[in-house]
Amino acid sequence: MFSLNGKVALITGGASGIGYGMAKALYEAGAKIAFNTRSLNSLNEGLENFAKENIPVRGYLCDVTDEKSVQSMINQIEKDLGTIDILVNNAGIIKRLPMLETSVADYKEVLDIDLVGPFILSKAVIPAMIEKGHGKIINICSMMSELGRETVSAYASAKGGLKMLTKNICSEYGYANIQCNGIGPGYIETPLTEPLRERQADGSRHPFDAFLINRTPAQRWGKIDDLKGPVVFLASDASNFVNGHILYVDGGFLAYTGKQP
Repeated sequence: MFSLNGKVALITGGASGIGYGMAKALYEAGAKIAFNTRSLNSLNEGLENFAKENIPVRGYLCDVTDEKSVQSMINQIEKDLGTIDILVNNAGIIKRLPMLETSVADYKEVLDIDLVGPFILSKAVIPAMIEKGHGKIINICSMMSELGRETVSAYASAKGGLKMLTKNICSEYGYANIQCNGIGPGYIETPLTEPLRERQADGSRHPFDAFLINRTPAQRWGKIDDLKGPVVFLASDASNFVNGHILYVDGGFLAYTGKQP
């Protein structure tokens, strides 16, 4: 039920971090892996990371906001590995700025990569999925698909839109046995969040670390491994009647109002 043997999976932004971890999980479940980045340095980094784990992959240079580039990549993946069965829309950026200091150009850049990109990728793979009679699209959403927070107006707009794109793809193409779901990671331990977890000079927690621990019932940060089971579930036949759903992997953050002062 959870086997992905013979399946072809594309993970956008899969060279490192969460995308890399999910790509490994899909490979371990039997899938053939393709990933993309928009820079040669990131592409080479990803290929090196996978090679260290002895994981055979195909890496592609592709800007997810460029429709012609995306279609060219999809065509090449079909030649190299076969028709895509699983698409994980993971590529994304965030720009932390107060709304009044966010330029329209910055706002549009975040929306283009985090929301328009998944639209373009999904549009590119759905026709072949319809023809095959099955397909899995997994959009990497966020707790900001549900919550607002200072300095993330563009990111929250994009991730809220991605949640609704997920529901709409389900609504339009569920008849074709295509399941489109989302994963909403909580705060995950990655190199990018490491400074927020460092102990202070007096041994106390970083203020954000303390806030997060008090706000999360699990009382810890998430780990990339915490996303492996959810992505394999949503990519496999085990989720064939799960559609339009956002699975939040957040240690209970969204369910909890926080500790009483």
